[in-house]
Amino acid sequence: MIRRLFGAVAAAALLASMAASAVAAGGPPSLAFYVDGARYRTVGTPTDFSSTGAPTHSYDRIYVLGDGLINVAEAKPGDRDYNGGRWMVLPVTWAAGHTPTQLTSAEQVTAYAAAGMLTIAPSPVKLFECPVIPVGGR
Repeated sequence: MIRRLFGAVAAAALLASMAASAVAAGGPPSLAFYVDGARYRTVGTPTDFSSTGAPTHSYDRIYVLGDGLINVAEAKPGDRDYNGGRWMVLPVTWAAGHTPTQLTSAEQVTAYAAAGMLTIAPSPVKLFECPVIPVGGR
């Protein structure tokens, strides 16, 4: 009986320490970005592919819409053109007279750019890798 109790306490302590480690490492964040109108999460990684020489077509784009707005990505797992979580971060600048607006798809971002409502940076500010996790586990 004491061995079972000791085992249960040890297991609980191990789980608590693992949870604390996840939180200390950033843990699973809340909403990270939208893809095709759906919300996705991610876990940040320390990867930096900026000096690898990998071609731009081997990355998917994440558009940074600005303060208070959720980023928008162009691909997700299951999409034919998804590059496995390799990302190119492109900031967006809103045109004068246009209020920054929450967009939820890459098509919306490119349509706003075509209409002159925003400009997409021509060069990425970061190249990295991170997982894509649907909110709600779908």
